[in-house]
This record gives sequence, structure tokens and C-alpha cells, in this order.
Amino acid sequence: MPPENTTPSTQFGVFTVGDVTPDPTTGRVPSERERIKAMVAIALKAEEVGLDVFATGEHHNPPFVPSSPTTMLGYIAARTQKLILSTSTTLITTNDPVKIAEDFAMLQHLADGRVDLMMGRGNTGPVYPWFGKDIREGINLAVENYALLRRLWREDVVDWEGKFRTPLQGFTSTPRPLDGVAPFVWHGSIRSPEIAEQAAYYGDGFFHNNIFWPMGHTRRMIELYRNRYAHYGHGTPEQAVVGLGGQVFMRRNSQDAVREFRPYFDNAPVYGHGPSLEEFTEQTPLTVGSPQQVIERTLSFREYAGDYQRQLFLMDHAGLPLKTVLEQLDMLGEEVVPVLRAEFAKNRPAGVPDAPTHRSLLAAKDAKDTQDTKDAQGANGAEGAKEGSTV
Repeated sequence: MPPENTTPSTQFGVFTVGDVTPDPTTGRVPSERERIKAMVAIALKAEEVGLDVFATGEHHNPPFVPSSPTTMLGYIAARTQKLILSTSTTLITTNDPVKIAEDFAMLQHLADGRVDLMMGRGNTGPVYPWFGKDIREGINLAVENYALLRRLWREDVVDWEGKFRTPLQGFTSTPRPLDGVAPFVWHGSIRSPEIAEQAAYYGDGFFHNNIFWPMGHTRRMIELYRNRYAHYGHGTPEQAVVGLGGQVFMRRNSQDAVREFRPYFDNAPVYGHGPSLEEFTEQTPLTVGSPQQVIERTLSFREYAGDYQRQLFLMDHAGLPLKTVLEQLDMLGEEVVPVLRAEFAKNRPAGVPDAPTHRSLLAAKDAKDTQDTKDAQGANGAEGAKEGSTV
């Protein structure tokens, strides 16, 4: 297997939603091509400044452009060496599980294993009928489609019948996952306890975007996931695999950060023309200020999330120009993340797992295969001894 980046116990990175939004300070609207190229530039910059992960959303409606995440990630894979490539949403509800299985296994091979993905239902209602689905079946689609996806990655030949797609008979998804190891799956949700339950049931990761909702809500969702993870026998609550989002804007001087970011906040498609910037930063994890303020705020996340494995920041939305985003990434990689790495490592309990990578998943698979072989040999030896004693 090709060498893989040695990632820390907690991974740090960026995620993008790929919105095409006018710059409120100039009125200029980037073209779709410009926005797509900007997302690639952000990924390359993320690797350059030492971040671990780049994740892209999946959207099929204006003003968003990332309708084909694996196409973009495959292109980025060819231009990077260490960066883990992920999605911040893969629509498990409206995508065919067969196509997801094929696309991400292909990406695994191209990227030498630097791949995982985040399942989500999506938050744009009209997408469902565009792909022939009923939004009222959103949770049921997520449950059934993911159950099939897991089988497609783990079984060489699949016979399957369900409610939402045609049956499969003797079907083999190709290519098979790299090294026989499926990509690690995060289940992303803002508000649906059923998705936290699904992540816990399978022992997968749970990611809360941690942007638009108060910290108390995030705490309840993560506690639910951790407790159900333990309920299903995967380990202690502290051993559950958790990821968080976050949103920051930095300048050396906090007053400069607030002054520069305010027009972007006030006109953002999601939360613009609503609560004030001050109200939003008080009630949610949005942090606008100096690098030190971002460090302090991010470290506080552990107070309600516990020790966790992945922290992704949203840096490039609301019409921010690419030059500004790249400046933000320089500060994030050079001043913020090194401190966060050191602080996250302090007093981290020994039982808390490291962030999952292809290498760690392969090592766990090899260890299990070795143990299964020993157990089988032991059982055969015991059976042989039993037979000999009766002769």
C-alpha cells in the first residue's frame, strides 16, 4: 500500500458548501467556473499549510456548484499527496447506493486510500423529486440505502431486495474497495436523532456541523450518539468517533475582523438579514476575531463534545473573495491549528481512539483476520483432540 500521511489523533481541515454568492462589498458575482476553481485552490492551500482534510458538499441547485463531488475530489487527489479527501454531504437519500459504492471505491484507488465520506439527507426539499424520490420518505431512504451500501462494500456478491430501488441478484460492485477496506463513513446531521442513532448502530462516525444551532443542541445530539454507540456494544461512550464543524473569520486585530466580516455576514444566503453578528457569535460557535480568540473558542468545544476526532472549519462562503479565504487559511494553518493540535493532545484519555484513516482501518482488519484464523485453528485443534480421546 502506498505511504499515507501520518495524521494526528484529531484531524483538522476545511469544508465548503460551494455557494456562488455576490460579494456584498463589490456586487461582483463569480462565475461557476471561478467558484469551482476556487474550491480546488482552497484544497491545495489546505495541504500546503498542513491541514489534514478537505471536504466538499453535494448540491444540485443554484446557487451551489458541487453537484459531482467525486469528480472534484479525484482531480484534487491527482494534485495532492497527503490531504484526506472527503465530502461534507453525500446524499444517501437521492443517490443510488450502487453508484455511491462504485464512485468512492474508484476514488479510493486513485487517491491511495485518502478518502472518506459523510452521509447526509440534504436540506433542500426540491432535490427529492428531481431524483424521483419522496421527501416524506427521507429517513427511511437514508436507512435502507445505507444498509445496502454497506453490503455492497463488504460482500463480493449481493442479493438484495428493498422498497426504494429494483432488486439486485448476484451483483458485484466494481471496483472493490481498496485493500478490502470500505471508506470510513461519517453520518452528518444537524437536527435528526434518527441519523445519530444510525451512526451509533453501525459504529460509524457522527458529524455535527456545529454552525447554525446553539451549543446545547449540539451537546444533546452528541450525547445521544455516544450513549447509543455504547448501547450497541462498540465501546464506551468516550470511544465513539465524533466530528464537529465550525465557522471562523480572523484578522490580527479582532475589531478589524468584525468590521471586515460584517457585510458578508449580514448578506449571507443562510443567516443574513436575521440576528446580528454579535447575537449569532454569542449563541452559536461562529467566531469572528483574532487567531487567539479562534483558538480559545475551538478549545471550548470539548466542554460539550468531549474529546473528538475531526474538526472542520467553514471558511469560504457568503461571497468572500478567494484572496481573503487563502489569507484565512494561512492564519489557520500557521497560527491556529498547531496550538489546537498541542492542546487537544493534552490530557487526552488513553481509551479515546485516534482519527480514522485508511491505514488504521486496514490495520484493524488485518488484526481481526489474524485473530479469526487463530480462533479457527484453535477450534479445529480442540475438535481433533476431542475426537482422538474417543478412539
